[in-house]
Amino acid sequence: MCAHVSNEQPAWFTAALETNPEERKVTVEGAGIRYLSWGDNNKPGLVFVHGGAAHAHWWSFIAPLFMSEWHAVAIHLSGMGDSDRRESYSHEMWATEVMAVTEDAGFPGPPVVVGHSLGGMVTIQTAATFGDRLAGAVIVDAPVRRPSPESEESRSGRAFKLPGIYATQQEAIAHFRLVPPQPYENAYIVDYVARMSVHETEAGWTWKFDPEIFTGTLVALRDQLASVRCRVALFTGEKSIIVPHDTAAYMYELMGRVSPVVEIPEAHHHLTIDQPLAFVAALRTLLADWHHSVAFKRA
Repeated sequence: MCAHVSNEQPAWFTAALETNPEERKVTVEGAGIRYLSWGDNNKPGLVFVHGGAAHAHWWSFIAPLFMSEWHAVAIHLSGMGDSDRRESYSHEMWATEVMAVTEDAGFPGPPVVVGHSLGGMVTIQTAATFGDRLAGAVIVDAPVRRPSPESEESRSGRAFKLPGIYATQQEAIAHFRLVPPQPYENAYIVDYVARMSVHETEAGWTWKFDPEIFTGTLVALRDQLASVRCRVALFTGEKSIIVPHDTAAYMYELMGRVSPVVEIPEAHHHLTIDQPLAFVAALRTLLADWHHSVAFKRA
């Protein structure tokens, strides 16, 4: 952890959380998929997809900052957050869930999908399979040449093993850790995310995610990224160990050397925790450019 850790919530963060979203649900192949919705249904759609073992509330302090121009939603993927669990999981199924949410949300046209980490991989799969129904896809610190950081940690047995059971909510929150481990300064964000990551069961307090979410879901996605035909961009953290410069360069090649690669200064893998306002500014800029420019057609 960084030396200068802040537990005091700034005004922008408090205001974002006070913008209470509408909670919605759509059924996808037998599973109830819940999502959060902010803003006017008549505005263009912006879909946020969380990382592995995470949930829609990782975006609750980000999505409201786009309400002036967008109808923003954040999905709880199956097996995570407040959505139902399945017997098995796949990027294809998660991509289908993303598209079901876009349809249920009633966007006036094709939306832009933004996904972090595992959610970035789901975004790649969504763009590869349903690109003709998207206005764009933004991959946020998700590598292609190796598994997602959560999957990598899970495979090695260092993270997301059988979730612990705790007597109190505070005891569970105290065991929350970022994966992969990294320093952070904005403790108020981590505290909020941790609080939204646990729920009470008959046995006690535990994490919301299904520990089986990574079983059989490790795929490279190289061919999928190369096949994307809608607008696509890659956001990375300057200090990320998950998408280092050589990985970003490789992904730039797969994207046809015509898609932007945006590096957020002083950010690690969890760049929306490290530099949330820099991330918002960069994404607003990208979306404004996409709105006013003509997409370059890759061969």
